[in-house]
Amino acid sequence: MAKKGKAKNTLNKAKHAKLMGRKKNKLKKEAALRKERLKSIIQKSQESKN
Repeated sequence: MAKKGKAKNTLNKAKHAKLMGRKKNKLKKEAALRKERLKSIIQKSQESKN
């Protein structure tokens, strides 16, 4: 016999997926920011050499 009521664990899975998505987006954003900072530092050092 099938269960009555809402499906088990769907809310928990949805919440987990949402939080993991936030975490991944945050990491990507931080990596991009770090990359931009490094680019600007390298560019400034090359300009000072010339």
